[in-house]
Amino acid sequence: MTAVGPIELERRYFHCPTCGQGEFGADRGLGLSGYVTPGACRMAVLLGVQQSFAKAEVTLAEVVGWELDDNTIRQLCHATAAQATATRQHRSTAEVFTRAQAAARTERPVDSELHIDAGKVNTVEDGWRDLKMAVFARRERSAPTTAMDWEGRDLPTPLARSVIAAVEEASLFGKRCHDEATRLEWTDSSQMTVLGDGAEWLWNVSEQHFRDATQVLDFWHGAEYLASGAKAVFGPGVQAATAFVRGKSKLLEDGYPGLVDWIGELTGQMPAGGDGAALGGVLNYFCGQQGRLNYAVRLRRGQSIGSGLVEGTVKQLLNIRMKQTGARWNLGHVAPFVELGALAAGPEWKGFWENQ
Repeated sequence: MTAVGPIELERRYFHCPTCGQGEFGADRGLGLSGYVTPGACRMAVLLGVQQSFAKAEVTLAEVVGWELDDNTIRQLCHATAAQATATRQHRSTAEVFTRAQAAARTERPVDSELHIDAGKVNTVEDGWRDLKMAVFARRERSAPTTAMDWEGRDLPTPLARSVIAAVEEASLFGKRCHDEATRLEWTDSSQMTVLGDGAEWLWNVSEQHFRDATQVLDFWHGAEYLASGAKAVFGPGVQAATAFVRGKSKLLEDGYPGLVDWIGELTGQMPAGGDGAALGGVLNYFCGQQGRLNYAVRLRRGQSIGSGLVEGTVKQLLNIRMKQTGARWNLGHVAPFVELGALAAGPEWKGFWENQ
């Protein structure tokens, strides 16, 4: 099967009487390792990581006019994912990351960002397991902005990106992150920013392997605590929404001190039946994140304040492709499949297939 449809091949089969091995001699020159050519495989795999294998079968037939059954597409996806994982060390990602500054559209600095998160995936062997993910990115800074108008800013897309994933303990994943940083030639952690949702394990990874990196709590994750606190005090409605907007502004402008002021304001406005204990929980949470709330300075520098790269790209693949189909995944297939999906959505996809 080729990218333009099925063709029939006739070629000679060679057999070595000494070693007993044999092969179709022309296959190596033609780049054939099975009945699906690399070009056809590329099409099938791209569809297979974007939607269920059954839907990929239908889409493939409709778009290109030739057919592969869903099980074949599944096998091609997992084989390609395993190959992509095995050849990671040989990719030119480090060169792309090094050239990122030269590729910038402006003279603004280019930052090194590490976004870390985790999600749930349903496995055949152990049921629901935590899948840890990390996105390494080089991103050009935006124009300076303030807490008043930051939501309208144009934060540039990354100039280079690399994704790793694994179902494993945090200590092992930390080592995996360190190895990937070494591969990308990120040797000076003081030039890095680690962004995450506040989970203790990811800050432990940062402390152990990227000790000098700047740590930033994902702003929108923190904002969820503000919304919950406002709702606990005022109940659902306009007053809670107004308090939430005020809380976001205080957190952006003044970090932890601003958060404390906001808690004080809400305490002074506490209506009968308001949940003051919930505000205490919000305060305790942010108390443990004090050094990771320097949003105002980062906005003035044009830097990111959220872990949207891992939330919006990798977790989208996990939540939409791997959960909504209702499938249960073999444990060994999970992480390579996520990494393959990220590869398919990035600039390295073309180069990966050119080397096949």
